[in-house]
Amino acid sequence: MNTPDYVPGHGLLKDRTAVVTAAAGAGIGGATARRLLEEGARIVIGDAHARRLKETEEALAAEFGADRVTSLPCDVTDEDQVRALFALAEHTHGRLDIVVNNAGLGGTAALVDMTDTQWSRVLDVTLNGTFRCTRAALRALKASGGGGVIVNNASVIGWRAQTGQAHYAAAKAGVMALTRCAALEAAEFGVRVNAVAPSLAMHPHLAKVTSEELLAELTAREAFGRYAEPWEVANVIVFLASAYSSYMTGETVSVSSQHA
Repeated sequence: MNTPDYVPGHGLLKDRTAVVTAAAGAGIGGATARRLLEEGARIVIGDAHARRLKETEEALAAEFGADRVTSLPCDVTDEDQVRALFALAEHTHGRLDIVVNNAGLGGTAALVDMTDTQWSRVLDVTLNGTFRCTRAALRALKASGGGGVIVNNASVIGWRAQTGQAHYAAAKAGVMALTRCAALEAAEFGVRVNAVAPSLAMHPHLAKVTSEELLAELTAREAFGRYAEPWEVANVIVFLASAYSSYMTGETVSVSSQHA
């Protein structure tokens, strides 16, 4: 199946303010930042890679307007940097409506060879980072009293098994559990918390760190015989961030065509 045509924006998030982590580059975060802008939102983007983040900000600002795009380097393992990112959103735009927790770190290592450092690093970025950003978001959204939406980036590997991925699978399963628990707590002040679980969304970094053989094997598992484009995952994130999903919370939506 060929990749479908890109879906144009429909103003679903007009005048909303969104924070997106790990938003520099050509992956899901970058695609989500663009989709949010196309749907009318203002965005504050963070990423641990300062140079790429600045380049992304400049490119998006040139296309959508400098008043709608702000960035701040943010390593989600650093609580002070997380707080600064959310403070910037509120200071710049006076409000916060949407948070997309996209930061995550993978890697491949057999469990018998995995070091504590490898395990802890993946968990700290992928799970603990999502916790830190969710906590910061909930504090801000509860204080504002205006409701809001959080969308976490999980993975189908949180449900399924894959060799060499014990740390990443555990982290993503944790993101799903965190999403469900946060949703229950946030409901009382009008905030929805959901997650997406992509299977295989291709971007340059993934191609660098994954062998051609494994990518071919993973692609063969997809019913459409192709990987997802990052913007196809971003479309589902936009849906969860919009009023079209107003009765959904605590859910993890699979963005996958895997049949095995």
